[in-house]
Amino acid sequence: MKHLEYDCIVIGGGPAGLMAAHSASVNGARVCLLEKGGKLGRKLIISGGGRCNVTNAKELDELIKQMPGNGRFMYSAFAQFSNQSIIDFFERLGVALKEEDHGRMFPVTDKAVTVANTLIEQIKKQGVEIRLNSPVERVMYDGDQVRGVLLKSGETLAARSVVIAVGGKSVPQTGSTGDGYGWAKEAGHTITELYPTEVPLLANDRFIQEKSLQGLSLRDVELNLFAPNGKKLSTQRGDMIFTHFGLSGPAALRMGHYVSVAKRKFGETPLTLKINLMPEQSIDELFQESWNLLESSPKKAVKNVLKGFLPERLIPVLLQLCHIAEETTHSHMAKQQWREFVQMITAFPVTITGTLSLEEAFITGGGVSVKEIDPRTMQSKLKQGLFFAGEVMDVHAHTGGYNITIAFSSGYVAGKHAAELALTSAVQ
Repeated sequence: MKHLEYDCIVIGGGPAGLMAAHSASVNGARVCLLEKGGKLGRKLIISGGGRCNVTNAKELDELIKQMPGNGRFMYSAFAQFSNQSIIDFFERLGVALKEEDHGRMFPVTDKAVTVANTLIEQIKKQGVEIRLNSPVERVMYDGDQVRGVLLKSGETLAARSVVIAVGGKSVPQTGSTGDGYGWAKEAGHTITELYPTEVPLLANDRFIQEKSLQGLSLRDVELNLFAPNGKKLSTQRGDMIFTHFGLSGPAALRMGHYVSVAKRKFGETPLTLKINLMPEQSIDELFQESWNLLESSPKKAVKNVLKGFLPERLIPVLLQLCHIAEETTHSHMAKQQWREFVQMITAFPVTITGTLSLEEAFITGGGVSVKEIDPRTMQSKLKQGLFFAGEVMDVHAHTGGYNITIAFSSGYVAGKHAAELALTSAVQ
């Protein structure tokens, strides 16, 4: 088979791999980008609902707070290529960006293909050799030094450095099928337990089973998750939606991390999640406002009085949980009974039994242990010339542009240092 030599081989054509290929080539390396599928940037194109949330504009410390999976590991990478660097990078390439709620940055075109195509065209201009439909069998070593890769076709490609940027096991239709874990293990790396994160929640309450709330969206609510012993595990605020299996939407997806962690700790014991439907108001304020509504329409059934105050489909569910008949009027409503109803508005209980599977999650938790990766370079501490970038590492964040920030930043750093190492060793 033909024997080719490169300075750097990047495995994986997602956001981390594309940025690594750019960074390595712009730093003078001869780069080959290997993608096992027939198209680059598949995960990039579907990100942000097809709009591509390229990063988040929040301050560094706030970024790290939104990364519950070893976010502190990223400090050194962000010092070299931050969220502002990502914004500057794309705007220099002609991709105009706009800031939306919670610091999320999107292309003005609202099309992820704008971002993907711009990045792909740039690495082509820089002379990166792109090889599609080129699955890798294994990474090859000479002792503790990388020497290239063996393709499944049997072809050997020589290189002084290799960047593994193949993602985790989530969204496998984009090519993320966990290949990188096996290669890392062969190199002696520890793979921490994999679990779904940024993932919809499963629930078994009657209103879920009967699908009475399916499709109902709630805006700016507060979710509070509790352990079996009653200890609060997490609070997440934002939008959510009831589904036929449980809960989804941004706030529920963020809570997915904490549910996964709790399930690993407590086993199959269900968890209680309480939804505060009106987090801006206190119980006393809600009680007074809603009691005034009842008083102003003394002959109206409570189910009708509450229309406009609460989402209509939620009203019968809440009343049933409080054992209040829907036709009850103000004159037949005890104040204490109504206070219990108001408390239910601020703590609507949902029984969480778990999450959707790892393959159905947006992000993989766990991966190559960051204890075995140099945070300044993304190089393996076990094999010289082996680098990691993106979701294959045990680093992850909440939705909102944070995970792609990890991908771009770690990809840039890995590519830069992979090029530097390769060019330095070539001179020696």
